[in-house]
Amino acid sequence: MPTIPSFDLGNGVAMPALGYGVFQIDPSATCQAVSQALDCGYRLIDTASAYHNEQGVGETLARWMAEGRLTRDEVFVSTKVWVTQFGLEETHRAVAGSLRRLGLEYADMILLHFPVPSAFEKTLAAYRALEEEQADGRIRAIGVCNFHVHHLQKLMDQCHVVPAVNQVELHPCFNQAALMAFHAQHGIVTQAWSPLGAVMQYDPASLDRPRRLLDEPVLGELARACGKSPAQVVLRWHMQRGVAVIPKSVHRERMVENLDIFDFVLSDEAMARINALDSGQRAALDPDLVTMDTYPNTIED
Repeated sequence: MPTIPSFDLGNGVAMPALGYGVFQIDPSATCQAVSQALDCGYRLIDTASAYHNEQGVGETLARWMAEGRLTRDEVFVSTKVWVTQFGLEETHRAVAGSLRRLGLEYADMILLHFPVPSAFEKTLAAYRALEEEQADGRIRAIGVCNFHVHHLQKLMDQCHVVPAVNQVELHPCFNQAALMAFHAQHGIVTQAWSPLGAVMQYDPASLDRPRRLLDEPVLGELARACGKSPAQVVLRWHMQRGVAVIPKSVHRERMVENLDIFDFVLSDEAMARINALDSGQRAALDPDLVTMDTYPNTIED
């Protein structure tokens, strides 16, 4: 089983640098997928209330712990509060709902899923609820997802706890260098939710022509030189930039492959060639455009 390095979140909490994400895994398939991931050696599981599969994550962890295959302190469980759950009391209820579905007394980390610029007071209230939940011991670390620098600055100006993590779209085609510099300045860990560019990218010169990151010739060339796959090269690029990653796969061979990235190092030249793939173009919705109605999603507390 590989030894996965950790990031210090600044309050004594260590977070594995590489974890397993369950975005878009059907609730009926979650138990099997998470069990396989744990068996392969993953010790960070990333879910969210909006994924509707927290219960499957919790059931799998409970079974593993009941069988003596895992102790609670050996796994880092991260989930998220959806935008329709924002607000002081609403977010307290959301945390309670997530913990109930996960079957846990505490979560290792809970993040706000998006900023809501048009209702930022509710975003601030939600974050204050996370601060209170952390102070009461129900969350070990708190943070955010998809925040721009100006969202982070506004949040930090009015709240007490600096986000431990900002989980964002980040991959060689959209490398977020400016955001990462801000994170480094304030002790925020960058975590990539799309580390392999699984979302479709587009060639700016031809917006109707799909661009798949792992098909980029430079990645194939570097992979052959390293005796690795293009996906392993990309994940190694993240590690050397100091970015935490949560790749998702339901295939065991891919799960194993994604963990096998700690026995080689990319040269400065290779890193520069991968950096040059950056187009500055995100594939997901710009967080500045998110509203309470952007993604209708009913979450039962």
